[in-house]
Amino acid sequence: MMKSSVRDLAVFGSKPAFSCELPAGQLNMPEWERVEAAFRGIFDRKYYTNHGPLARELEARLEQLLGVKHAVCMTNETIALMIAAKAMGLKGKVIMPSFSFAGTGQSLIWAGLDPIFCDVDPYSHRMTGEKAATLINEDVSAILGVHMWGNPCNPRDLERLAHERGIQLYFDAAHAFGCTSDNVTIGNFGDMEVFSFHASNVLNSAEGACVCTNNDYLAARLRNIRSSYGAGNKVPIPLTGNGRMSEAQAAMALMSLEDYPGNQKRNKNIFELYTALLGILPGIRFQCPDGKNQSNYQCVVFEINEKEFCLSGGELRKLLNAENFISRRHLASGLHRTSLFRERYPRFREASPVTDQLCRQVIQLPSGQAMNEELIREVCRLITFVHENAKEIKRKMVSL
Repeated sequence: MMKSSVRDLAVFGSKPAFSCELPAGQLNMPEWERVEAAFRGIFDRKYYTNHGPLARELEARLEQLLGVKHAVCMTNETIALMIAAKAMGLKGKVIMPSFSFAGTGQSLIWAGLDPIFCDVDPYSHRMTGEKAATLINEDVSAILGVHMWGNPCNPRDLERLAHERGIQLYFDAAHAFGCTSDNVTIGNFGDMEVFSFHASNVLNSAEGACVCTNNDYLAARLRNIRSSYGAGNKVPIPLTGNGRMSEAQAAMALMSLEDYPGNQKRNKNIFELYTALLGILPGIRFQCPDGKNQSNYQCVVFEINEKEFCLSGGELRKLLNAENFISRRHLASGLHRTSLFRERYPRFREASPVTDQLCRQVIQLPSGQAMNEELIREVCRLITFVHENAKEIKRKMVSL
């Protein structure tokens, strides 16, 4: 439904522009016939979990594709991050960005560690070595870097810092499957990198994860902590848990792996169309790949400059969500302001002003399998209409 006047906007009581919700995540699903065939195979074999044939095949395929010695698949990324911290033998405190998913910080608490929240660079939205260096003290055992939006952080920068200061380094690579930095595939940096295969990501097993490392001893510890099945060589570990990936998850991931080249290409086309149509509007700045590294383009995000656009990020999100356009804000707040961390670590409450600003300004647009060119053009026409009428809309929203 096209909007011809401000009163046509759904936030003021009119009909939404889209009849069903447009999701922000990837949600790339294979054809039903492929799913049915894969699951019939699982039921025929009567082998459902415990490091089965599909899980082993997936690990081998990932090792080959990413060029890593070890890919250890697990049930979800938070569990994988917890096990990674235990496998590395971390103690005390770990530096991580405050602009990150809640599960990343929660994995440290579960592993008996304390996070030290680091603010991020306002342009790249990622933690830099320069910022992290100011937080290192004798209690810090590691840095946990986070790749964002399908673009890697600068892992070499953090590697240099970790080496100089004699601490360990690992990465939350949830957004970075298939990405590169300095022509090296993500998965090869630090002591290990942890991928999420949640349905919102470009490679998905509906839910799942993978820890990659080139360190044989760490890989053995990961496998032994994950479960007794598929543990390989026995090595000393502090505990065990059930972090293994099911055959159903592995089947979904293998199909997603087959589809990855096409999904990455579609993501790039979606990104380029959005930026071409909306990048010309005042007050919108897209988070773009740097042109030197490969991106999976799985997230299309931009920042809103309220002074130039004439609406705040919160106001625009409210308008768009009313139209069934799920323009989610990836983080409702920085981790330092969430209830768990705010109460435990009050000294960080005012320590990340850039993160606070990004949480207000950043909007993630619908992308992935649900979107086509016609829908994207409709989304862009709607946002353009909102911008052209922003001052009138802002006055009317005061009464809502």
